[in-house]
Amino acid sequence: MTLVSPSRLALLALVSLSAFCLYKSRRLRRQKKLLLLSSSSSSPNPKNPSRGKIFFASETGTSKTLASRLSAFLRSEGLDLDLVDPADYEPDDLLRETLVVFVVSTWEDGGPPRNAGFLARWLEDGSADFRVGSAALAGCRFAVFGVGSRAYGRRRFNAFARDLSGWMRGLGAVEVVRIGEGDVDGGGVEEEFERWSQRLVGVLKGGVLDSGLGVAGEGEGFEGSEEEGTDSEEEEEAEESGVVDLEDIAGKGPSRRSSSSVLKSTLTNGEENGLREMVTPVIRTSLEKQGYKIIGSNSGVKLCRWTKSQLRGRGGCYKHSFYGIESHRCMEATPSLACANKCVFCWRHHTNPVGKSWMWKMDDPLEIVNAAIDHHTKMIKQMKGVPGVNNERLSEGLAPRHCALSLVGEPIMYPEINTLIDELHRRRISSFLVTNAQFPEKIRALKPVTQLYVSVDAATKDSLKAIDRPLFGDFWERFIDSLKALYEKEQRTVYRLTLVKGWNAEDIDAYSSLLGVGNPDLVEIKGVTYCGSSATSKLTMENVPWHADVRAFSEALALKSNGEYEVACEHVHSCCVLLAKVTKYKVNGRWHTWIDYDKFHDLVASGKPFSSEDYMAPTPLWAVYGAEEGGFDPDQFRYKKERRHGAAALQT
Repeated sequence: MTLVSPSRLALLALVSLSAFCLYKSRRLRRQKKLLLLSSSSSSPNPKNPSRGKIFFASETGTSKTLASRLSAFLRSEGLDLDLVDPADYEPDDLLRETLVVFVVSTWEDGGPPRNAGFLARWLEDGSADFRVGSAALAGCRFAVFGVGSRAYGRRRFNAFARDLSGWMRGLGAVEVVRIGEGDVDGGGVEEEFERWSQRLVGVLKGGVLDSGLGVAGEGEGFEGSEEEGTDSEEEEEAEESGVVDLEDIAGKGPSRRSSSSVLKSTLTNGEENGLREMVTPVIRTSLEKQGYKIIGSNSGVKLCRWTKSQLRGRGGCYKHSFYGIESHRCMEATPSLACANKCVFCWRHHTNPVGKSWMWKMDDPLEIVNAAIDHHTKMIKQMKGVPGVNNERLSEGLAPRHCALSLVGEPIMYPEINTLIDELHRRRISSFLVTNAQFPEKIRALKPVTQLYVSVDAATKDSLKAIDRPLFGDFWERFIDSLKALYEKEQRTVYRLTLVKGWNAEDIDAYSSLLGVGNPDLVEIKGVTYCGSSATSKLTMENVPWHADVRAFSEALALKSNGEYEVACEHVHSCCVLLAKVTKYKVNGRWHTWIDYDKFHDLVASGKPFSSEDYMAPTPLWAVYGAEEGGFDPDQFRYKKERRHGAAALQT
């Protein structure tokens, strides 16, 4: 046993004591600094008052847009606040602020957007540190508006906004307006934000807290404790396991004080055996304004503009050029208006429901097909008398031969999708089904369809998350597994790529690597369609590629396939190009991308296995890539609308 001399023990003790004292002195200095700053903030220098701040925590731009709008509104009311990006702000300066307003989104797993990550950590750490004290922000008034999506579950809906409110109150700040919670999928973010902004102005001008419990600056909080305003973990998990509708027009979440209010809100939507209708009155009104015919509680049909076009002899869609579809005999429908993604280029601006599983009432597949055809034929009849529509085409249009199950939502979610497809095929109506690659097990269980599409909106995990904004946490694994499920299919399979400049149009190498995963027969590459801006999408015309851009991307992708794929067809009007597998669809030097629909239905009726090569047909030369017609059927009449702008529009 080695003995330590008394002198060495004394030396060790001295070193330890010095280190401890140094640590304590640093912590005490930090605490003293915080307290001094806190004291100065609670009684600011009247000769140099601090201007109020509006912070925006934004990932896609929605919160930033709303914050800018609030800044202009407050300025018009004589309340001038600085608009601040928290990424450029020193959190210690919060100790000197007297008024701060937060307009924030909730991002990954209920956390803050990246530009607010450092500020969020500072507030969270400070509110949990007893050395900082609960009066550090006692001289600061604040308000929070959250921009979230109820589709991600109760626990993550505006979670960052609620956390932010709790941290600020934990540091002694006074919340002058009750937290506002907007739901981007509920269709009422702007209205709710306007109401919240009006309340904020009223408080800032009148000095009375939104809760009506006191005067701003007196340090009074809201009625009830934080615990009273939070659901139990069991309640949150129950909410998470269900599917959330976009049923509140104001975009406000249910009360967190009891689960009974949640129950009441769902009952207003109508229940049957505990299941709700997918299409709420709000959603129905919104979709009907867009021209949809709602079928029952979960389906819809709409007359495509290309159907109207070919009825008038003015050309069909790209599917007419690529696959021989008669556009005037094509019905666009879906058995599920719900979807598991909230894509930035969604044509519907997210007015349709979202969910991760089927928890709604379900209509009978036969009734859906009957109602869809009935609605479709009624809309066709309304085209009678329209210039260019002749009786022969109108008569043909009344008997649909094709069904594009790609209208909106995720048709493969519908539990009876196979029965519905059987019914379409029984009537010799072809099936073109599009899935968003989040339900691989459904793809594997799917019966043969005429052509099966998987939307490949991005080629990397990060870009897929940014573009499709999926609800599933394991979205990338589901995406890859869906492509693998596509590989197993014997019928015609397609990757559908939507190019968005600045988002995914530069990922040629990554897209090339995905070709081998699903081994699709065909690859459709289309430029994104600009459908106007909204609170849920910040795409502009700058994100829309030219047809030349789509051609260049397609040629580069074909080149990287080392001869496995070639550019086969194009439809200039749709800004769309088709790649096809050479070994299958190029026979004796001629492309065979068209479909023999009668042969397909005969094969289905036989009940025997068959492959994509069994029902292909020659592609007409006018549809082949590089043809002078650019994919426009020469039997149709090319109509170009004269557009006049500026002074020319005033001339008669």
